Amino acid sequence: MKKLIKNGTVLTLDRKLGSYDEADILIEGSTILAINPSIEAEDCEVIDAAGMIVMPGLIDSHRHTWESIIRNIGADWSLQTYLSQIYYGGLGAMRRPQDDYIANFAGALEALDAGVTTILDWSMIISPDHTEEMIRGLKDAGIRGVFAHGCPGDTEYWNAESTIDNAEDAKKVKERHFSSRDQLLTMGLAIRGPEFSSWETSVKEIKLARELDAVCSMHLGFGTWGSAARSIERLNGANLLGSDLNFAHANAVSPEEMRMLAEKGGSITVTPEVEMMMGHGYPAVGLALENGVKPALGVDVVTSTGGDMFAQMKFALQAERARVNQQLLDKGIMPGPDLHISAQMMLELATIEGAKALLLEDKVGTLTPGKQADLIMIRTSDLNIFPVNGPIGTVVQCTNPANVDSVYVAGNAVKKDGKLVNVDLENLKQQAYESRDHLFKEYRQKVSQ
Repeated sequence: MKKLIKNGTVLTLDRKLGSYDEADILIEGSTILAINPSIEAEDCEVIDAAGMIVMPGLIDSHRHTWESIIRNIGADWSLQTYLSQIYYGGLGAMRRPQDDYIANFAGALEALDAGVTTILDWSMIISPDHTEEMIRGLKDAGIRGVFAHGCPGDTEYWNAESTIDNAEDAKKVKERHFSSRDQLLTMGLAIRGPEFSSWETSVKEIKLARELDAVCSMHLGFGTWGSAARSIERLNGANLLGSDLNFAHANAVSPEEMRMLAEKGGSITVTPEVEMMMGHGYPAVGLALENGVKPALGVDVVTSTGGDMFAQMKFALQAERARVNQQLLDKGIMPGPDLHISAQMMLELATIEGAKALLLEDKVGTLTPGKQADLIMIRTSDLNIFPVNGPIGTVVQCTNPANVDSVYVAGNAVKKDGKLVNVDLENLKQQAYESRDHLFKEYRQKVSQ
C-alpha cells in the first residue's frame, strides 16, 4: 500500500525543490513518488504530519557502533586514554560475538530513535563470528548503513610497520552479505591507513576496497602526528585519491591537501564533539569548506558523547562560528551582520554530504522523487520548539532526539508516535546489561593479573 504523508512542513534539502511551509509526500514501497503542496491519491495509508517538520533522515558517516554497551565510560578521557582503555588489549578485546550483536543492535536503534537513518559502522573485527553478529545486529535494527569491515584493535595491527591484513575475510563477507548495492546494508572497508599501518598495506587495502566496490574509510591527519604525516599529499602522489575514500577527522591536514581532495576526490568526516574533547585537534569544518570540500559529520564514540546528530550539528556550527568570530575580534572588529556559515549549510553536512561520503547520494540525503523514503518527522508542538519561526534553524539549533516523533527507512516505519516500532526494550536492556557486565568483569580480571 502507498503512504501519503499530509500537511507537513517539508524540508527537502534538494536545492531544486527547496522547502514547503505545507506539503504532502507520496511514497510507494521504498520510494518517494511525489512531493507537492497537495496530493490526491487513493488506496493510501494517510499519515498526518500537521504540526511536524518532515525532512531527510540524518546521516552519521563515522560511528563505532559496538561501543553502545560501554556508553559514557569515557566522559573525562583523552584520546590516548580512550585507545589504551578500549583498544590495544583493553575492553574491546573482551567482546564475545553475542556482545557485538546486542551492541550493534542497541547502537543502531539508538541512532534510529534520534532520527539517524544511515550510519557508517566503523567496525574493529575480532573474528568472523564477531563479524556475523555485528551485521546481524544492524540488520535486525532496520537501519540503513555501510558496514565498514575492519581489523582487531591491537598494537599488532595498529602500528606504522604493520603488514597484516584481513583481505580474505573481507572478501568472504562481501560475497556472503553484500551482493547488491540495493540493500539497506552495503559494504565498506575500515582500513588503518598510512598513519597506522605500513604504506604498502594501505595501498593494498585501498585497492582491495575498490575491487570490492566498497567505501574505504580511515582515520587520518589528527593529533600531534597529523600535520607531519602529509598522508593526503602522499596518496595524491600515488594517484590513489578518489570519491570512494573517506577520511575521519583530518584536523591537522594542510589547506593544500584539502584542495587536492577538492580536485581529485575524497571525503572528510568531522566528529566535532569528540575531537574537541579528546584532543584530535580543532574540527576541520572551516578548513574543508574554505578549500572546496564540504565535509560530512559523525558521532564517533558514545563512550564520550551522546549518539545523536543534532548535538554534532550544533557543536560543528558554533565551533566554526567561534573560530571566525575570534579572528575578527582579535582585529578589533565586531562580527556581523551575518554569522559565518549558515544553519542551512550545517543541515546539508548532516544529510546530503553524509550521503555523498558514503556513495549513497543517489538513494538518500534529500527528499527527492525517485530516492528512497528515508525521512524523519519532528514535533513542533514540543515546549522547546514552539512556536516555529524558522524550521531550518529549529532543526539545527533547538531539536533533540526527544522531539523526533517518527522515523521511516526505505518507507518502513521504525519509530512512530515517539516510540520505536516492534522493539522489546526491556529484553534489550537485560541483554545490554549482561554484555556490559561481562566486558567489565573480564577486563578487571585481566588488569588485576
